Amino acid sequence: MSNEALTMRGPVHGTKEAKRVAVGSGVGAVIETYDFIGFGTAAALYFGTAFFPGADPVTGTLASFATLGVGFAARPLGGIIGGHLGDKLGRKPVLVASLILMGLATFAIGLLPTYSQVGLLAPALLVLVRIIQGLAFGAEWGGAILMSYEHAPWRKKGQFTGIVQAGFPVGLLLANLVFLSSVGLGSEWAWRVPFLASIVLVAVGLIIRSKVPESPVFEDVKAKGDIVKSPIVEVIKTDWRNIVRGIGLRIAETAGYAVSVTYMISYLHTNKLADKTETLVALCIAAGIGIFATYFWGKLTDRVGRRPVYIWSTAFAVLFGIPMFMLVNTGLFLLIIATIVIAYAVCQNSLAGAQGAWFPELFQAKTRSSGASLSYQISAMVSGFTPFITTLLFVSMGWMGPALLFSVYAAIGLWAALITRETWGKRERQLAEEAASKTPQTVNA
Repeated sequence: MSNEALTMRGPVHGTKEAKRVAVGSGVGAVIETYDFIGFGTAAALYFGTAFFPGADPVTGTLASFATLGVGFAARPLGGIIGGHLGDKLGRKPVLVASLILMGLATFAIGLLPTYSQVGLLAPALLVLVRIIQGLAFGAEWGGAILMSYEHAPWRKKGQFTGIVQAGFPVGLLLANLVFLSSVGLGSEWAWRVPFLASIVLVAVGLIIRSKVPESPVFEDVKAKGDIVKSPIVEVIKTDWRNIVRGIGLRIAETAGYAVSVTYMISYLHTNKLADKTETLVALCIAAGIGIFATYFWGKLTDRVGRRPVYIWSTAFAVLFGIPMFMLVNTGLFLLIIATIVIAYAVCQNSLAGAQGAWFPELFQAKTRSSGASLSYQISAMVSGFTPFITTLLFVSMGWMGPALLFSVYAAIGLWAALITRETWGKRERQLAEEAASKTPQTVNA
């Protein structure tokens, strides 16, 4: 790789707004995750009764998880729209628009009537707002991660994008803390309050995001007249292999999360291994640790490369599937906490930490938003319906079914990591060091 190729990553020492952009993008990620993941928690604990009553517990859980999956199915379309607009109009407009859309949809969930009030209209409305959530979340990630990546110094791309990725465990922590505190409000208000409360976070996020500057890389592409007429078509034609690799890389993280966290909530509750409060406490502990773990993993990729972190983490996850369920099956609360922490802070956060820098580096600047978003969000369709699939596997195979599925997802990620090129190897790090030493550092990035 030449220095010319490295310049596609932005200024050598980053911009003077790099930290503010990373934090602003991270705050948005917090809000988006709070909204989107909160739905998963509610689906596991409450929606089966509120929107699909009259069925046995397993059928109700399947129905609520199917609704959960609809949002994930909509994410690729959101990624396509957001990626296209990010490459055509800029990263910042996508950030603001996706946050507004997500906020309104999430607030609306808290106002929805239940099945007992309006019958079949209730689940229909739930599906509709879930689709809107999926579109917004699909558009969100590409804009947030690219803004941080393209403002960051060359040698700290993993660290700065790690701040954005750490916003997701913060959102997970906040969502579960609110659900934990609302447990005593009764079965209906226990799930309504968290969604209604999200409007406050949205307002704060909009204020922060409105003040962040546009990406310098996009501005450079625009100044050179290199904006592509149809970024999605262009990236599929020229970079479809990297899109496929990205999907494989992402499946290990997002679909693995769907088994080890989203489905696990229902598994612990349904099999009476832990009550709702204990389950939410375990998730809060894991999310709290995950905030620092994600940032650490992202920073580590700046030292050793993106690929090694991915290979070792997915290899560990392949081996962890069966022990993960054996440990929670003991019913011992401390072992349940330890298991969820390992599944989240190691198996999931390590991959998320590496993705922040690795995915943008796989694509050219002029189609980066489209390519990274497409890779990231297509895999969401798999993860979205994973809790549904996992529940069916449990019915037919017991806990071994979900355990093996987790390992299979990890194996897909391992395979993808092995066939994907390293974008921050020894050669790239050496060139970046040389460029940094020759370029005056005029800002403190």
